[in-house]
Amino acid sequence: MHFTSENLLDDGVLEREFTLGEIPGILWTPGSASASAPAPLILIGLPPLGLRTMYPRVAGRARYYAAEYGFAAATIELPGSGDRPRWDAAEQARADLRRVMQAGEPVTDEIVDALVLPLVDRAVPEWRAALDALLSLPETGGPVGYEGGVISIGVRLAVVEPRIAAANLFAGSFVPTAIVEDARRVTVPLQVLLQWDDEGNDRQAALDLFDAFGSEQKTLHANTGGHTGVPHFELDAGARFFARHLK
Repeated sequence: MHFTSENLLDDGVLEREFTLGEIPGILWTPGSASASAPAPLILIGLPPLGLRTMYPRVAGRARYYAAEYGFAAATIELPGSGDRPRWDAAEQARADLRRVMQAGEPVTDEIVDALVLPLVDRAVPEWRAALDALLSLPETGGPVGYEGGVISIGVRLAVVEPRIAAANLFAGSFVPTAIVEDARRVTVPLQVLLQWDDEGNDRQAALDLFDAFGSEQKTLHANTGGHTGVPHFELDAGARFFARHLK
């Protein structure tokens, strides 16, 4: 991990951009974090829209977690997104998805698998490498939470990464059958956020995924409104969820 910039924000949160190999990311730490009192860490997953595009939303969540609850938070760019090298297979899968949706045709399992599974297979090892690097810093520590992003990445990460102690997942992306099977092996406490009227989401598929999760502690937060209409109070609901399970 190589830090490329450092900025002390007006709320006392330290924002540092970094690279891990070719992967760019950002780490936010509260002013209270130190080697003697490391801050619990929340990993914030991104959708495949690029870190710069998503920065205002992600930074807002991270700064709230740090300033109000004393959490550190970090994010990394997804493979093929933002300034990372283009990924031909991913570009083709997105083009296939756009084509069938514009034509009003059903989205087949083959398209969903091609779109999501290779991304999960690449992104999850990168997140685990980032977690290794982040937890090697004296001011950050466990337990670790994961939130947001492509829900399939969060599901797989919760299955394979024992350092993840709780997950706050955002429904609204296509989920392959293989990931639904992974969900049955998830055991960490879960909170799932679902926009009931999400124009791009199959509501029943999201409910089926929630039902499949093997966690004994799982809560569904369903709000009316479209994909971008998440109520502001869900930010604090996510923070309080992590406060229960990471502190």
